[in-house]
Amino acid sequence: MNFKQVVNILIVGLICIKCSGQDPKPSEKNTVKIIVSDPATKLPIIVGAERIDNYLKLLQNKRVGIVANHTSMVKDKHLVDVLIDSKINVVKVFSPEHGFRGNADAGEVVNSDIDKKTGLPIVSLYGKNKKPTPDQIKDLDVLIFDIQDVGARFYTYISTMHYVMESCAENNKKLIVLDRPNPNGHYVDGPILEEKFKSFVGMHPVPIVHGMTIGEYAKMINGENWLANNSKCDLTIIETKNYTHNSFYELPLKPSPNLPNMSSVYLYPTLCLFEGTPISVGRGTDFPFQVLGHPKMKSDRFSFTPKSRAGAKSPKLKGEICKGYNLAKFGNDYMKGKSMVNLYWLIDIYKDYPEKEGFFTKMFHLLSGTDQLQKQLEAGKTEKEIYASWQDGLTNFKKIRKKYLLYQDFE
Repeated sequence: MNFKQVVNILIVGLICIKCSGQDPKPSEKNTVKIIVSDPATKLPIIVGAERIDNYLKLLQNKRVGIVANHTSMVKDKHLVDVLIDSKINVVKVFSPEHGFRGNADAGEVVNSDIDKKTGLPIVSLYGKNKKPTPDQIKDLDVLIFDIQDVGARFYTYISTMHYVMESCAENNKKLIVLDRPNPNGHYVDGPILEEKFKSFVGMHPVPIVHGMTIGEYAKMINGENWLANNSKCDLTIIETKNYTHNSFYELPLKPSPNLPNMSSVYLYPTLCLFEGTPISVGRGTDFPFQVLGHPKMKSDRFSFTPKSRAGAKSPKLKGEICKGYNLAKFGNDYMKGKSMVNLYWLIDIYKDYPEKEGFFTKMFHLLSGTDQLQKQLEAGKTEKEIYASWQDGLTNFKKIRKKYLLYQDFE
């Protein structure tokens, strides 16, 4: 049985629900769970932030800035609160896309503010101010970066880290990265980003799925001289304990508003490409990045209606009935163990979509990192042919990647 036959069987077996103004609720199976140990080693996974004794001594008598969001937790307590309770001089907080509390829309301007709980100033690193300015870090001795990543090139937390590293290098500040597992760290796939398509949703010549933790990625940014003027950041990584790239780490918190569960996290590297097309990925529903649909699609299996809600105030196709695929079960049961960017839906939907002109936007090029994928789809190339075109780039990237790995690899 070939891959497409497997896909068709699974899709036919998906739950088919017609929505009449209300979206179906995700099943209990789709809720986020915490994995307490690596299945291979049976030992508990301990994230860098939880290894307090390894970094607290580096912060004593220092003025500290923290790049953090809602995922920056030490078990059930926020890192900022842990450090303040430990008598560390926390001076300010820097927040990435989605804000310090993680509730802003994708692409929404995040303004600087004051944290109501601690009174600390919050400096936004999203919008016009993506890189800490000399004035913003002149009163700091060291910065900490602690944000949960999901392992896709276009997930912008790694772009924020690049600019933080660059600012630290230019202003002689030390950066400590508290490492966390990559839930998509068990494979590498996708086209390599080309220089002319460099943007905040893709800054480096890496594939869509890079298979690295954020600490490993920081080492690669330094080692490959990707910072401006070939500068080097004074970098310390506090490693995650008992993690390998064979670990399937289930996130204890949703990393951003529209990745609410592990199904969405596993599907994200594939479905985010549709953000550069007219197709909705379910923003404004109970199952973002687990469905695909559009009013002009022919599917009668499933439909949904995007609505304004927290984290998706103005979703694509708001108020319109979108027909398409429900992939929530597929994400949970299949994508976890399939080490690939899945092109089936992209090929299938483009083939059946009635208006070919304008299907691909400039954002599609930025997300895919190339204009070749669009050309291949327009030319009717098969999955096998497209995957084959990526292999030379992936082989070269894997050689570079191996230089910076901190944990046992999947190969």
